[in-house]
Amino acid sequence: MTEHDYLLAWSLYGVAALGCLLVWLRMTGWLWRWLREPLRVIVAVLLFSPTVVDPAKDLFAPAIAITALDLLLKVGNNAWRAAADLSMYAMLAMAVYLLFALIRWPFERLSQKHRQERAAAAGADDEPTLREVLQRDPAPQADTRIDQHGDRRLRIEPRL
Repeated sequence: MTEHDYLLAWSLYGVAALGCLLVWLRMTGWLWRWLREPLRVIVAVLLFSPTVVDPAKDLFAPAIAITALDLLLKVGNNAWRAAADLSMYAMLAMAVYLLFALIRWPFERLSQKHRQERAAAAGADDEPTLREVLQRDPAPQADTRIDQHGDRRLRIEPRL
């Protein structure tokens, strides 16, 4: 395998893995967020973690593919190395995700508090209902073709 073939194979795998990841993102979109995000991290680790195939030539391959092919075809001894690499990458990715979630959590609570305060303030300043408006001015004699700003409406409503 030449260097060109090696890079071509990795680029094709990268495009296919991105497609698989996008499908997984769509499939997990309906899940509860604290379940959805770790599942997405795990799938990203499975798809994008490399492992060494030939240490002499410094060649890498996707760890999930090496593990699956070594176990399925019962050839080579790279399955344990690939599984170790997968577990190491998974632990690192989950640690980074947990750190991110712990940093994000206070900001979300603060945002939720501000959102509730705004909703309470907006609830206090309710606009009058149609019944209240009609009780104040029961029979408006104004021209309905002119709106409240004095501009002419484009649509003329029939009077009933």
